[in-house]
Amino acid sequence: MKSLFRHVATSFVVACFGLSAYAAETFTFDPGHSQVVFSWNHLGLSEQSGKFAGFGGEVTLDEAAIENSTVRVEIVAESLQTGNPEFDGHLRSDEFFDVTVHPDISFVSTSVRRTGPNTAEIAGDLTIRGVTRPVTLDAQLNFIGEHPTKGHRAAGFKATTRVLRSDFGLGAFAPLVSDEIDIVIATELAATS
Repeated sequence: MKSLFRHVATSFVVACFGLSAYAAETFTFDPGHSQVVFSWNHLGLSEQSGKFAGFGGEVTLDEAAIENSTVRVEIVAESLQTGNPEFDGHLRSDEFFDVTVHPDISFVSTSVRRTGPNTAEIAGDLTIRGVTRPVTLDAQLNFIGEHPTKGHRAAGFKATTRVLRSDFGLGAFAPLVSDEIDIVIATELAATS
């Protein structure tokens, strides 16, 4: 009877507080269903955007103790795309990303703090062009559970942040072209453990 009571009580806690019956799980990005998009204001005339086609990442998610979770994202700088090949070449040059010297962009979390039932602030170190600065991602967990069509454990989230490109040595033409860059990471992930 005590065992049954414990089981019912545990199930109640999990249901009420959104705690997972799973231990910490590690997930990797599904590249076919993930995006890293950046956007900026051009001369006050329009909002422009681009994306990185080459990236990967890993999230270790501990739902019961979210502060133990970690996030790592790695991006291939040369993979940036704006829809304008000439402009892409300019952004890859030493005036901006200097991809020959600095081929990688990375984000590594330093702390995670729950801000709501399905939201968190993910603080970490963003490295662009060899310069590392602290940034905070505002993250929304969209889903965690069995994948609706593939049957494996899966998760999905969206994270946003705003950075000053001049902080990373990318300040050409600011403030005429906005110094503020909005970044959105939208991803589906598959469990590896």
